[in-house]
Amino acid sequence: MSERTTDPAGLPPAVALDTDPHAPGDLAAFKNAFRRHAAGVAVVTALDAQGVPVGFTATSLASMSAVPPLATFNMAKSASSWPAVSETERVVIHLLGLRNRGLAERLAGPNTERFVGDHWRVGPHGLPVLNNVTSWMVGRIVERVSVHNAAVVVVQIEGGGLGEDDEALIYHERRYRALGETL
Repeated sequence: MSERTTDPAGLPPAVALDTDPHAPGDLAAFKNAFRRHAAGVAVVTALDAQGVPVGFTATSLASMSAVPPLATFNMAKSASSWPAVSETERVVIHLLGLRNRGLAERLAGPNTERFVGDHWRVGPHGLPVLNNVTSWMVGRIVERVSVHNAAVVVVQIEGGGLGEDDEALIYHERRYRALGETL
């Protein structure tokens, strides 16, 4: 098999994104591959033990089953929201559209600024619900599976709501993007 020396557009191949010569090869392969894996953008919100809202932007959201309605997301146990997610009973999962790029950026920014402003309201169980999202689901955490320094969180969906439809917000190559041409 021959190595490809140009990409489909006839350009030279891109230089590897990892610049740390000490990074293990498996880490470089992992990072480079997942940067090229487009993913939908979601935000997960909860309350910490003191009732303070917490949340984070996630691209690991997946449906697990329809009956019962289960969803999963992954998160690092070093994340600022992990202590709340590790102890709380319920979370809200928000699906974002193109108009919600600012929300995605805000909830990926400094944790002390994520809930400053009027972009959210108090929802079921006192949980923070983001305004103007394409949809949101409230659910009960039924399992937390610890895997090395991360966790897989399984949520049974109990309810939710729909906002106005919008084009999908996608995260790809470390940037927010809109979907391209429909095939």
